Amino acid sequence: MADLSLLQEDLPEDADGFGVDDCSSESDVIVVPSALDFVSQDDMLTPLGRLDKYAASENVFNRQMVARSLLDTLREVCDDERECIAVLERISRLADDSEPTVRAELMEQVPHIALFCQENRPAIPYAFSKYLLPIVVRYLADQNNQVRKTSQAALLALLEQELIERVDVETKVCPVLVELTAPDSNDDVKTEAVAIMCKMAPMVGKDITERLILPRFCEMCCDCRMFHVRKVCAANFGDICSVVGQQATEEMLLPRFFQLCSDNVWGVRKACAECFMAVSCATCQEIRRTKLSALFINLISDPSRWVRQAAFQSLGPFISTFANPSSSGQYFKEENKSSEDTSVEDKNSSEKIRGADAPEDIEARPTGGDSSVHLEETLAEGAETLRQPPGELSAPAESSSPLRLSPEPPPDAAGSEEEQEPCPCGLASQPEAGTGAQDSAPLDQELYNSFHFWRTPLPEIDLDVELQQGSGSEPGPQGLDVEPEVPAPGSASITMATRKELEEMIENLEPHIDDPDVKAQVDVLAAALRASSLDAGDEAGEAPRRAPQDELPSCRLDHDAAGPLISEETMDSALHYIHNDSDSGTSSGFSPDEERRAKVQDVVPQALLDQYLSMTDPSRAQTVDTEIAKHCAYSLPGVALTLGRQNWHCLRETYETLASDMQWKVRRTLAFSIHELAVILGDQLTAADLVPIFNGFLKDLDEVRIGVLKHLHDFLKLLHIDKRREYLYQLQEFLVTDNSRNWRFRAELAEQLILLLELYSPRDVYDYLRPIALNLCADKVSSVRWISYKLVSEMVRKLHRAAPPTFGADLIQELVESFGRCPRWSGRQAFVFVCQTVIEDDCLPMDQFAVQLMPHLLTLANDRVPNVRVLLAKTLRQTLLEKEHFLTSASCHQEAVEQTIMALQMDRDSDVKYFASTHPASTRISEDALSTASSTY
Repeated sequence: MADLSLLQEDLPEDADGFGVDDCSSESDVIVVPSALDFVSQDDMLTPLGRLDKYAASENVFNRQMVARSLLDTLREVCDDERECIAVLERISRLADDSEPTVRAELMEQVPHIALFCQENRPAIPYAFSKYLLPIVVRYLADQNNQVRKTSQAALLALLEQELIERVDVETKVCPVLVELTAPDSNDDVKTEAVAIMCKMAPMVGKDITERLILPRFCEMCCDCRMFHVRKVCAANFGDICSVVGQQATEEMLLPRFFQLCSDNVWGVRKACAECFMAVSCATCQEIRRTKLSALFINLISDPSRWVRQAAFQSLGPFISTFANPSSSGQYFKEENKSSEDTSVEDKNSSEKIRGADAPEDIEARPTGGDSSVHLEETLAEGAETLRQPPGELSAPAESSSPLRLSPEPPPDAAGSEEEQEPCPCGLASQPEAGTGAQDSAPLDQELYNSFHFWRTPLPEIDLDVELQQGSGSEPGPQGLDVEPEVPAPGSASITMATRKELEEMIENLEPHIDDPDVKAQVDVLAAALRASSLDAGDEAGEAPRRAPQDELPSCRLDHDAAGPLISEETMDSALHYIHNDSDSGTSSGFSPDEERRAKVQDVVPQALLDQYLSMTDPSRAQTVDTEIAKHCAYSLPGVALTLGRQNWHCLRETYETLASDMQWKVRRTLAFSIHELAVILGDQLTAADLVPIFNGFLKDLDEVRIGVLKHLHDFLKLLHIDKRREYLYQLQEFLVTDNSRNWRFRAELAEQLILLLELYSPRDVYDYLRPIALNLCADKVSSVRWISYKLVSEMVRKLHRAAPPTFGADLIQELVESFGRCPRWSGRQAFVFVCQTVIEDDCLPMDQFAVQLMPHLLTLANDRVPNVRVLLAKTLRQTLLEKEHFLTSASCHQEAVEQTIMALQMDRDSDVKYFASTHPASTRISEDALSTASSTY
């Protein structure tokens, strides 16, 4: 009936004879034709007849109606091939309509008609290729903008659904697009045609793109007359590169890309910056490093602020294209892995990293370090069971000190001790598991030591090497052979470096001398300084002391000499301070040049990394983008993955700066990705550098806390059990929010607590998680309560399966006391919901449920509130009686349930009667229960 008003405008001309003006006498009968008469006439017409009638109408709306009804007409005549062809011919004639709105309406229906033709291909073969595709291609050059836009959308939809044959793409579509991009073509049409070519390239594949699209695309990149065309080419450059592959990109596209990056129009250069990552992914590592890096630096320093802004946004993604999985050594020490599996992964990872991406401080080793390597290799030949130094010890990376006490373990020791995990700042990790029989017990003990687990362990300084190797009197022949090769200048420089480090430590600690712990540390360092400076300038007495000094780089001290320069306790204390100072990120004692050298790596071009690190500079926010820090935070996990954990020291300071940024959006971005960064860095660096920042996020704004909360389980599962338990005390704080109406925060907490159940022991669950879960079950918002019921039921499952099931019994008793006997009807209703969830998820065996929960559940049949009785009837009838335990076994419990249901069937409330009598298959409990729960908001 909606079209009746339209039909009235096409009344036959002879209808004028029935007007009121023709009434010449009172005896004449007034006959006014109704539109219903014409509707009845249309019903008598065939589908083709109706189509012809309204397609020839002068009324534009009628012709639009014809275009909308074409698909319905085809469905009516689909059984007759000739009528289908006739309808398609009418479509061709309708395509010549002079009204743009009719043509646009027709083009909107073409994808649907094409899909219908494809589904009925046997009845109307080649229908789309012969009748519809020519219309789509012709409309690409239509004079009306709306028609062109509609045809472009239709063409892309047809290509996406693979409704156009490959031969038609090559012979009918691509030639037309190439023609539309000719130099003499209309400007708007040319720009739109280039955009269509770029968008269809991923759909048609590499072969057609290289043969038919790529040559014209390269020409359009050099269009000197219209910058709009060049801008479209630049915006889609990455898509073309990803389709044609590396060879065509490097040979044909890169020269054009260099031209676009230096275009006179800043909009073109901005488009190049935005697609830089996609272009980089299509090139080899050498071109990426040598050519694209320099090109990107030019974009970062572009005169236009908009170009610089886009370049800095793409900087992180561009750096991520330098990632090399074989050298990043990404793995995480899992607690459920055996020590043997962990050692194999650790060894393989270390071999890859040393072969491809070794830290630079190993290569830039002074003379003393080289002698140390030679000395260690010599000693390792005769020491099969000798405990080797676990790794290389160096000063903090920020200080770039030449101090090296031990190199990497020699290849000979690989059979007796596993390889070490490379670590930033030149500090190698403690071995996680040993394969030797002698070392298994102490290594296992060290593995679970809380002090060594949560920080990068310090290499042990073995002072008894010679005593363990020989009889304890004289060094072996091999040691005597290599003794003269150790030069005195190396040891002297190391001694000076040691004294310098100790002086800097004391100087840094003096402002805090009031602290007793700091004072004790200063006393230890002062003693070490005095010991290292004894007879330092006495040339005559240098000979008897040279042996201990010369052996210092290889961690060997001659106990037969007058005495060690620095005691073992003193050196351990000093090294402990060095590590703590490095972890804290302070570099007050280091010059800017030393700090810069500490951030040098060889994974990505250093200029790119320097620009990335500068994104936290406050001046960048003023000259580039006010949200540049947010972009830096967003891409930091990808940059960290690219650099690898061995280069984390390059990003540590930047990450800490972002974590303390004044903009909460920056901190929020970090909070949402800190769990991913923890996987990249590993457990030791996570505990040292990420846990303090994670703790800060827990006390931040709700907008930041939600990022931590959404991935709370993902982060906590990466921590050691001892560290993980510390957060049990803080989970209660998530119940407090800045806005009490932020119920989604509490709902997310309930979701995370369900996942956290697997990470904690039954006692921890009962002591810490249980109070939070019961609190959430009484929340004001039904959505929070629904998730909390699931949480409590999962707690019942876990505590019931625990070795002593007393926790489960205590939880059930508390549920009965707190909810089953609650004076408020909403609490009693919550008890029924919990019981329902326990039954549905099989959290308790039915025999134990019948003993522990069901008696309290059945007592609610006499509840004074109908809502409670309604939910009880649903639970008993639709959930409990469906369990096999109550279907097969005849017991007192089944009899009690049936009696309760019979009592509910005679309840005074009609809804209670209905749900107590309704068969379970007739209605579902979840929908009805949800409506009931929502009513208690």
